[in-house]
Amino acid sequence: MAQLFTPISFGPLTANNRIIIAPMCMYSAENGVVRPWHEQHYGTLAQSGAGLLIVEASAVAPEGRISYADAGIWNEECQTAWQHVVENVGRYSSTPLVMQLAHAGRKASTDKPWNNNGAPIAPTDENGWQTVAPSAVPFAATDPTPRALNTDEIDTIINQFVAGAKRALAAGFKGVEIHAAHGYLLHQFLSPISNQRNDEFGGSLENRMRLTLAVFDAIKSAVPEEFMVGIRISATDWADNGWDVEQSIELAKALDKRGCHYIHVSSGGLTEHQQIQVGPNYQVPFSEQIKAAVEMPVIAVGLITDAKQAEQILIEDKADAIGLARGILYDPRWPWHAAAELGATISVSPQYLRCQPHGLKELLTR
Repeated sequence: MAQLFTPISFGPLTANNRIIIAPMCMYSAENGVVRPWHEQHYGTLAQSGAGLLIVEASAVAPEGRISYADAGIWNEECQTAWQHVVENVGRYSSTPLVMQLAHAGRKASTDKPWNNNGAPIAPTDENGWQTVAPSAVPFAATDPTPRALNTDEIDTIINQFVAGAKRALAAGFKGVEIHAAHGYLLHQFLSPISNQRNDEFGGSLENRMRLTLAVFDAIKSAVPEEFMVGIRISATDWADNGWDVEQSIELAKALDKRGCHYIHVSSGGLTEHQQIQVGPNYQVPFSEQIKAAVEMPVIAVGLITDAKQAEQILIEDKADAIGLARGILYDPRWPWHAAAELGATISVSPQYLRCQPHGLKELLTR
């Protein structure tokens, strides 16, 4: 049987295959509240038969949004709107939904990506606000300068992540993914490029990891054991003197000891000076190195577009599961087609059983 279509457990949560839909922002919320767009969008993705669906980054505070159109989970209105999505998608799909909890830090206060290429919006302009970061260092030289957080504000942010996790649980999600990747706030604390502090949150690797580990510990202690808690990281900044895979391994080992349920391995997004060598499987070597150092499942992602390519990554033990993002936006039935190509079966809603291709009558199951 194809490994891609075997079950996998992420701590208390078992997925019936190893295809993971990675979180992708839709920039379609209003004041943090998800709209009908999100219900139809996630309903479509859930009908793919993927083993797990991680919904888009949801900010734990208004100022933690990437853009003014980002989803949130900082108040009851946000929670209730997400609950409607979870309930309505769940009526017709058994794919578990997980929420990504996020704070954008210095990469907040931007336009939508299809407006002005997602350019930063100044605090004094409409739809803009003052950004915060570990240090008063902007992402790009032309960006507004963020304000450095003090230790009381850092404690507040930890509490905001915890409150977000509790709201995700109340909304019906099966778990959360802590967003510590792509140059957002937790990644900013991890990287010496963006973190130039000289207190207990800056300098040494131990200090730079402190906030990410504190957020994980606080969430883990605040939610029940049956609620999954995973994390997404950027394994490298792709830049000199930045965060790299060796440091990522140390972070992964620390999280593994704390009972993290999975680690989702991406890369980049921290600096305008990054030099990314993009190509098929370009991030898989990072997941492979991290997998060799931890017990928890490792999710690989990044230009994995072909079923046989995904299967080979699993066969060669370079990851435990495969994350799909832009590819599944383009082809929301990717798992169906992968099952056909690899000779596997996949569960779908009975309304779709009549679409089985001739000669592949065993492809789709209830």
